[in-house]
Amino acid sequence: MRIVNVREARTHLSRLVEAAANGEPFVIARAGKPVVKVVAVDAPRPGAVSRLGFLTGCVSVPDDFDRAGDVEALFGGGGRPRFRRTGSRRSGPLCVRSS
Repeated sequence: MRIVNVREARTHLSRLVEAAANGEPFVIARAGKPVVKVVAVDAPRPGAVSRLGFLTGCVSVPDDFDRAGDVEALFGGGGRPRFRRTGSRRSGPLCVRSS
């Protein structure tokens, strides 16, 4: 991120604001210490973008997914975790949650 001092910000404010509006935020510093961060109004805040559920409707689990066969023996074949199925198998993706 670009850091400019107050004098440079006053001199080139129009250009800096245009750059910020185009997605290039900058910081105004006084005596070398950051004072103000300038970003576009419609820019998302860091961490504000939620990725939860972004694959909803895009991923489906086959009906025989939990019938692993010989794979269980390869990994010790211990107890299986219990799962509770949510949603309908016929209406789209299958959601599996551990209980």
